[in-house]
Formats: sequence, structure tokens, C-alpha cells
Amino acid sequence: MIFTLVLISIGALLLLVIGINIIQQQKERAEAERRTELARQRAIIDETEEVLSHTGMFPCSTQIIIVLYKRVEDALGLAVTHAAAQAGDYQRRQTDINGQIQTLKAAPKQAPSIESFRLPDNDKQILTLVQVLKKLKAILRAEHNKGKVEPGIFTEEEGRIDSLQLRINVDSMLSRARAACFMKQYGSSKQMVTKALSTLHAIKAQTPNDPFITKKVDEAKAMLEEIMGAQKIASPTVANKKEEEDIDILFQPKKKW
Repeated sequence: MIFTLVLISIGALLLLVIGINIIQQQKERAEAERRTELARQRAIIDETEEVLSHTGMFPCSTQIIIVLYKRVEDALGLAVTHAAAQAGDYQRRQTDINGQIQTLKAAPKQAPSIESFRLPDNDKQILTLVQVLKKLKAILRAEHNKGKVEPGIFTEEEGRIDSLQLRINVDSMLSRARAACFMKQYGSSKQMVTKALSTLHAIKAQTPNDPFITKKVDEAKAMLEEIMGAQKIASPTVANKKEEEDIDILFQPKKKW
């Protein structure tokens, strides 16, 4: 009888230990999931706020700013449910962001003309701008896929981003072509200008009245003529040098074998 009671006690104890372990594992799994989700929302907030901090580098509409603010607001809302001790901080930030969104919605909508855009002179700033526009486009598409951006706004804003990216690409190509021409690398320079012209003509077909594109087409054509002229001037010099080398070889002292 005593032996049976001991076995029952041991069995109950084992079941208790197993139950405690299962509960502990579930708690650890839930805590790990909470931390992972919080980290994901914080990454979304940080990425979006970084893009927002650089919106002064290019013509940015009120619509895209609202999309970015809403993304931060949504991420903050999800972070509140997973933040534990930091929930109060996230709630305050969410309230502030919501106030900014309401202010923007109440104000007249603005969409600065892309024609006013000018490429930064600093290479580091250009690289930052390229990266920001790439992130902005990815964010816009992600929010649209979630149904949080109206199709009309998505199409309009994606078109603005595409146009900015093309302008940066064209300006960069012309800048590199100018540098290659200065280094007398005429073949590379001509190739880059030709590529820039091809891109410009494609854009011009879509926006024939864009003065920026017309100006850049004229600039690229003038540069191409300049490169071809410089190449022609440089070609006889190269030919003369080759003839001089041939003459030197012809009249150099014969080697005795």
C-alpha cells in the first residue's frame, strides 16, 4: 500500500514538473515572440523616420508625408501591445504623430513641382538621396499592398518617385561623362552621353512639355558634339605618335646576333 502511494506521489510529482516545464517554455516562447515583434515594429519606425528626416532633399507632397506618418503611427500602435514597460512612451509618441497627421489633413494639400528639383553637388548627398528614394518607393508599395494607400495616390506618388530617380540617373550620367571627357576618355564619355540621351528621349515621349527634360536634351547634345570634336582633335596626335614610334623602330640600331 505504501509502495503504491509512493509511486502515485512520484508520478504526480513528475506530471507537475512536466506541466511546469511546459508552462515555462510557453512563457519563454511568448516572450521571444513579443521581443521579435517589438524589434520588427521598432525597425519599421526607425526606417520610416529616417526617410522622413530626408524628405527635404527633394520635392515631397503632403500625401506621401501622410503615408509615412501613418506607417509610424500603425507601428507605434502595435509596439504598445508588445512593449511592456515602454508602452507609455510609445503611446505618447503615437498621440503626437496622430496630431501631426490631423494637422496635415486639415491643411491645403501640397505637391511641389518636380521641375524645381536640383541634384546635390555632394556625391555623398546624392548617394543618400538615391537610397532614400529607393526606400520610399518600397514603403509606398508595401503600404499600398496592405490596402492603406488609395490606388490614385499610389500611382501619382510612384510616378513622382520614378521621375526623380530618372532625373538623378540622367544628371549622374552627364556628370560622369563630363569627368571622363576631362580625363580624355572619349569613348566612355560618348557612351554615357548617348545612354543619357536615350533615357531623356524616353522621358520626353511621356512628358513632352517638361522644360527640365528639354534643357537636359540640349545639354547632352551639346556635350556629345564637344566630345566628338575633342576626339577628332586628339586622333591625329595619336596617329602621329604611332608613326613616330614606327620610324624610331625602323631606324633604331640593328641588334647583332
